[in-house]
Amino acid sequence: MNDTTELHYPFSETPAAGDAMPVAPGVAWLRMPLPFALDHINLWLLDDGAAVVAVDTGFGLPEVRAHWERILAAAERPLSRIVVTHCHPDHLGLAAWLAAREGAPIHMTQGEFLGGHALWHQLPGYAVADMVAQFRTHGLDEPRLDALLQRGNGYRRGVPELPRAYRRMFDGDTLAIGAHTWRVIVGYGHAPEHASLYCEALGVLISGDMLLPRISTNVSVYAATPEDDPLGDFLASLHRIKDLPEETLVLPSHGRPFRGLRTRIEQLEAHHRERCAALMAEIRAPRSAGELLSTLFARELDTHQVMFAMGEAIAHLNYLVRRGALHRRVDCDGMIRFERTA
Repeated sequence: MNDTTELHYPFSETPAAGDAMPVAPGVAWLRMPLPFALDHINLWLLDDGAAVVAVDTGFGLPEVRAHWERILAAAERPLSRIVVTHCHPDHLGLAAWLAAREGAPIHMTQGEFLGGHALWHQLPGYAVADMVAQFRTHGLDEPRLDALLQRGNGYRRGVPELPRAYRRMFDGDTLAIGAHTWRVIVGYGHAPEHASLYCEALGVLISGDMLLPRISTNVSVYAATPEDDPLGDFLASLHRIKDLPEETLVLPSHGRPFRGLRTRIEQLEAHHRERCAALMAEIRAPRSAGELLSTLFARELDTHQVMFAMGEAIAHLNYLVRRGALHRRVDCDGMIRFERTA
């Protein structure tokens, strides 16, 4: 989804990798490379008096470590804390390295700490083999299943090492950072317990991946929770931040900072309604998620994108099941198919 109508982008430039660009009092924007089609992640550096606080850490690449070395040298202040919004590799990737380098504690929610360990250690329901088995029962073709198996555990490539300890954040917690107070807002659907940070005094929301200006956040179903409804959880989480002021400066993990928070949430709600309607139009007879993949994603997908696309297709179908529009059935061939309830 690339609808950006009515959003306002106050910054025409983006910071070079290794540089910090001020976007609000005591808030600097960092931009680090990613080895995917989505080629960057935004990180944030917050003024903490005699120190600075990092919000997210980047993908575990030598290049990103070198950029951090340059940024911290230019800041001429140590890291007092590291806040990780969620466990995905571009956010958690270098947290353990930075914590060891700076002697700084890591703050994150329990769901994200444990979720990262489940993916890194390939625990049951979070292992590549389990994901491939899930996608097979949902009708994904064998060549693409083989490609996912050959790809292996991509999570460890982005997270070379995991933190062994952390300071737990809860929804509604406040973090005093420098002259400002930031409230933790936990959201669901994209990750187990994604933490966004809101500063009322600054009118700034560090949204992480919960609210992006140009693309819709991925919501996927894990093999561990095959009948989960992450899309419903995600939309409910958006509704919880919809009451923040429309003029809030949103600092997303991908894309440029923007204003127009409620407008963007309404665009995302409309996008998912349209996607569900497109699926319903295709399900004239029982269909699997694999058979419906091109309905949601008409473009060519690489192996990395297939993983997210299948998870998202299942999420939309589960959402429709939860709301009584579809019935989920397991056929005699072991395949999961979805059919209209009326």
